[in-house]
Amino acid sequence: MQKSNQVPIIGGLVAAIGAGLCCAGPLILLLLGISGSWISNLTLLEPFRPIFIFMVVSAFGFAGWKIYRPIEECADDTACAVPQVRRGRQAMFWISLLIALLFVTSNYWIVWVV
Repeated sequence: MQKSNQVPIIGGLVAAIGAGLCCAGPLILLLLGISGSWISNLTLLEPFRPIFIFMVVSAFGFAGWKIYRPIEECADDTACAVPQVRRGRQAMFWISLLIALLFVTSNYWIVWVV
């Protein structure tokens, strides 16, 4: 996979981690046995959650547009013209999108885990 094609997916995952840091972060740290009063400081990121969610949607929207564009728009000598590469990128896109959705929606399902 070319480096420029990974940027939207990696950016979406990083933004999803930022969006879920206030909710899933403390739980993950506690499950790992890490505790302390500083963990409550992770909730300070809660006001920035809508910005992170917007970044997730934007990054994955752009990545999906690039990955699922018609094969005719790809130059013959590029990786996006190869069907096997396209399928691999599409699989990576959906796996990372599911991970991002877990982080973004963590404040809704995390109460059932605890």
